[in-house]
Amino acid sequence: MEGTTQVWWRRVLWDRAFAWVWLLLRIYVGWEWLNAGWDKISGAEPGFWGAGAGKAMAGYWTKAAGLLVGPDGKPVQGSAFWWYRDFLKFLLATHSQVWFSYFISTAEFLVGLALILGFLTPIAAAGGALMNLNYLLAGSASSNGWLYTLTILILLAGLNAGSLGVDRWVWPALFGRRRTAAGAAAGGGR
Repeated sequence: MEGTTQVWWRRVLWDRAFAWVWLLLRIYVGWEWLNAGWDKISGAEPGFWGAGAGKAMAGYWTKAAGLLVGPDGKPVQGSAFWWYRDFLKFLLATHSQVWFSYFISTAEFLVGLALILGFLTPIAAAGGALMNLNYLLAGSASSNGWLYTLTILILLAGLNAGSLGVDRWVWPALFGRRRTAAGAAAGGGR
């Protein structure tokens, strides 16, 4: 039974016949990132870009760091992890919210675009997973848990996730091995 399950998962993750599944998943997750980034860049979600850059990030970090006081005068529960609250307090103390706001907005947009196009898919998925993880650590559940799970599946699929995309040409161009005369004579090489 275990061998059958292992073969089944291996086939779903790495067999080119399932590349269309990864294409659909990649486009869905990519669209979510692209929209989130574009909303911040275009100003549809204020406080991330332009004159008010950093305001939304500072508010988000203040709440997640446990520095926000509710209407009852008690502190609002921040992140469940003390070390993450301390990290956010450090970012606030160093006034990092402005550059971080531009960075996050751009990263969300580019991760989305890369996933949709299938361009450097494992790297884009890792970036998306890292952002989702940070949102989860800060206490923002929303769709982050779901997107994090889907992104981990894309990462597990590896290069197969981008095989129906630009990665079909990019990875071999970047990392492909050339077939050498010595390797061909020995039966090796590509």
